This record gives sequence, structure tokens and C-alpha cells, in this order.
Amino acid sequence: MPEYYAPLRDMRFAVNEIADLAALNQLPVFADASPDLVEAVLEQAGVLANEVFSPLNQPGDHHGTRVENGAVVSPPGYAEAYRQFVDNGWQGIGKSIDIDGQGLPFLVHSAVAEMWYASNMAFALCPLLTSGAIEAIEMHADATLQQAYLPHMISGEWSGTMNLTEPQAGTDLAAIKTRAERDGDRYRIRGQKIYITWGEHELADNIVHLVLARLPDAPPGVKGISLFLVPKYLPAADGSPGERNDLRVVSVESKLGIHSSPTCVMSYGDNDGAIGYLVGEEHNGLACMFTMMNNARLEVGMQGVAISERAYQHALAYARERVQGVARGHSERSTIIHHPDVRRMLMQMRATTEAGRALAYYASAQTDLAHHAESAEARAAHQRRVDLVIPIVKGWCTEMAQETTSLGVQIHGGMGFVEETGAAQHMRDARILTIYEGTTGIQALDLMGRKMLRDQGQAMGELIAEMRELLATLAAATGAPADLAGPFGTALDALQDATGWYLENVAEDPDLGSAVGVDYMMLAGNVVCAWLMARGALAAQRHIDEGDDDVFYANKLATAQFFADRVLPRSLAQRDMVRAGSASVMAIAADAF
Repeated sequence: MPEYYAPLRDMRFAVNEIADLAALNQLPVFADASPDLVEAVLEQAGVLANEVFSPLNQPGDHHGTRVENGAVVSPPGYAEAYRQFVDNGWQGIGKSIDIDGQGLPFLVHSAVAEMWYASNMAFALCPLLTSGAIEAIEMHADATLQQAYLPHMISGEWSGTMNLTEPQAGTDLAAIKTRAERDGDRYRIRGQKIYITWGEHELADNIVHLVLARLPDAPPGVKGISLFLVPKYLPAADGSPGERNDLRVVSVESKLGIHSSPTCVMSYGDNDGAIGYLVGEEHNGLACMFTMMNNARLEVGMQGVAISERAYQHALAYARERVQGVARGHSERSTIIHHPDVRRMLMQMRATTEAGRALAYYASAQTDLAHHAESAEARAAHQRRVDLVIPIVKGWCTEMAQETTSLGVQIHGGMGFVEETGAAQHMRDARILTIYEGTTGIQALDLMGRKMLRDQGQAMGELIAEMRELLATLAAATGAPADLAGPFGTALDALQDATGWYLENVAEDPDLGSAVGVDYMMLAGNVVCAWLMARGALAAQRHIDEGDDDVFYANKLATAQFFADRVLPRSLAQRDMVRAGSASVMAIAADAF
């Protein structure tokens, strides 16, 4: 068995039956994105992932990165792999044809990106950041910058980064000190940034840094932050990379995981100041950067799904081969996949991974509809849904990846704890996912504050109402999907109860949203995933009723039932934790710990 294989069957099922590619095909902009075309794209992406990226994953983890002579040295084979990625046009797959992209739905981009992340997550972080930078430039930069930079970035010839964090300013961006000074129609940038993913490398011909900085007359706090485009090389008259800008990599971090992704300390303006160009308006940089951050948060949720899939495949292969003990019904020593506790762990890995895939693909399809639905009213409704589910995708999928990759190590037993098998790498790589692009707590604050209080629960109410429509369909169904109605209805009631209780009590308790936010977010994730799994179960049952005896559909029903039996019951405890409020969380004074 290969080290990783793209689970094309389940991906295709999620794209078509759960995320509803057909609905996107009704939009003129995606009329040509037929199921046959999408399947061909997924198959070719699978080839690149399996044959090019995956073989570099474990060697790259062992090799890591280092700085030599002011440049980052990447693992062997990475430059060649990146060139194949660029030559085949993968960077522009989900971008509009108006900016020289492939014009396919973001949903298809997400499915393809899952393969990149699963096959080699550290490598795939480079095109991830480029994709977000493209979106920020497309939406906020002026036409001159767009014309100068977007074609090179869409092609993948030039990569992009996001520069927010500083040594004294992590999540608290109000504390950033990097400064910008006006210099005619451009700016001089000076300061230091840390944790810059793929901030320096030689894979691409140029690197386009998006940097947050303050102007001398900037108001205090986050309202005084501006966003600047700062290239590694200043474009020459013919558009090619020209003079080296005044920026450099200081060092790369030694990290728990994603060893082959250079996490850089970057210095800007050691000499005359790094030349940068304003993106958007002065003092409005954070709003522009949030475009990139929202894109990245959805992508990081997809990374949680991808690393879970890889860990599951790895554990499944080991369970099929490892002989230990005598399972019930066997007369001789048997492979461990026959032991019920191993099956329990494998089923949890499988169910949560498929649930996360459904959730991330659904959010991606909603993103397409938010941009391209035919009426303004429809676009607004889909945008409310996108805004609501992005923190859930990021938070739930990455938290569940911690469980899934840990179970992968557990199935390997002692062999999982040593680096030889590779199971530990999945767990190490997954650990960053709940931290970067906003920790789980930050996602929960976003959900409980910006997304819930902004509209007093309107978007969540709309989602709950839509889920109740499916509950009625389940209750009236025949066959296996009907068995999902009870557990799903109970969990949906818990979500509605927790939502109402929070909205009724938050005004009186300023700590409430922060204290119970993660519990509520995980509750919402469980219920929304169960809803989407039920949609998949109904689709699978329809195929069975039409005479299709493919075991794939029976397995979809079994996996949805496992999720309802063994994951969804957490929702009741999470509802109770939300209703417990903040009192016990805040009971001990900070100086008494």
C-alpha cells in the first residue's frame, strides 16, 4: 500500500452528494464544472499527491530546513516538486478566469487542497499562503498592484506570505510595532515579524509578503494598522524580479512538527527600509488582512481533515498487518483489526474524518454561493452561513485532528511512539493546527461574539431551522437513515437550548462567551457534522434503493450510525457545560493559582 492514497471515492461523494456540486453547476460561472471534469481534476491531483508530494513527506520531516548564506535550504526534491506543481497550473485552480485562474469552484480547490495537505502538509503550506495572498490582493489592492503581481502569483511563479505576528504581539495585533513611512507613492517598512510560514525559500522566483505596519500618524490600537505589499525582489520594468528589497530571513524556528516548512523570523528595513505598497486604505489594514485570514482558517480546517485521513490510512494499514493476540472466533493469532477496541478506534478515526470532510466541503460550496449566487439576497444569506461556519470548521476539524492522530499512534502501540513508523509525525504535524491562524479559543470568541451577538443568533437560527427540515425527512424515512433521527434530534435540541441560554445570559456575564465558547463551538460542530452525515446517509440509501449493491454505500450508512452513536452524544455534555456558565471557570483568583 502506498504511504498515502487519495480517498477519491469519498471525496467525490462529498463533493456531489453533500456539498451539492449540481447546485453550483446551475450558476453560469460554474456551468462547465461538470462532475466528469471535476473527477478528472481530482484524479490528476491524486497522482501528483501520491507520486510526487507524498514520497517527500517523511524524508522532508527528517531533513527539516536551515538558513545558509541568507537563504533557506529546503529538503531535497522540494524544488522539483514545486516546479511540477507550477507547470501544471495548480495554484490557480479555484481562482477566477478574470485573473487568469482556472475558474473552477472553490469547492474543487478544497478537495484538491485536501490531497496536498494529506500527502505533505508542510510543503503544501506554501501554496496555501499564496492562495490567501492572491485573494487579499484581488479584493483590496489597486489595479496597478493587481496587474503587476497577480499573474505571477496565480501561475505559482511567485509565492505569498502573511506577516502579522511580532515577538511582543501574538494574537494581540494592537501591539504591533513594525512601522511604515511614506516615500512618494510607496512606503518604507521597518520592523521584525515572527512565525512567517515559508517567509524565505528558493522554490519560487519571488515572494510577495503582505505585512501589517503602522504609519507615524496612525491612531492607537487595531484601527491604526495598515497593510503593505512588500516583495522580496522589486519587479523590473519588464515585470521580472529585479533588485533585492531590504528584507531578510533572520532564522527558522525549531518546531514540534511541520519540520520541512520554514517558519521564519523576518527582518524588514535593516538599511534604507523595505519598499512596500499600500493595499487598501491607510489605517484599514486589518480589515484587508481578514480576507486572507478567513481564507486561511477554512484551509486550516481542511488541513485537520487531511492529516486525519492520512493518520487513518496509516493506522488501518498497520491494523491489517500487525498480528497480536487471538481474536474472538479465531483459533490462531490474528491481525489486530479483528479486536473490537481497535475497530472502535478505527471507526472513530473514519467517522470524524468523513464528518470533517463533509463540513469543510459544505463551507467551501457555501463560499462559492456567497460570491456567485444570482441574487443579492441569496448571496447575503450564503455569506451569513459562511461567516457562521468558518470558525466551526477551523475549530472543530483541527481539535478532532488531535484525537484522530493520537488514536493513530495508539493503534500502532509502542511502534507508534517511535519515529520509524511515521505515525508520530502525523500527531506532531497536527498539533499546530489548533494554534496558527487563530487558536481554538480565538475561533470560539469569533463565533460567540462577532457571529452570534452581531445578529442576535439570526444566522444560527437559520441553520437550526434548516437542520430541522432534514430531521423531519429522517423521521419519515425508511431503512437505516431513520435510525439517525433520534440521536440527531436530541443533539439538535441541545444546540438550540444552548444557543437560547447563551443569548439570554451573555449580557449579564461579560466572561460567558470566552468561558463556554469552545464547548459551544464543539457542540455546534458535532451537530452540523451529524446533519451533513445524515444527508450523506440519505443519498447512500437512495443508491441502495435503486439497486446499487456497492459496499461503499452500506459503509456510509454504518459510519453515519457510528457517528450518531459514539460522537454525537458528546453534545449533551457540551450543552450542560455551556449552561454551567463562567462561575467555576473564574472562581479562583489569578494570583491564587
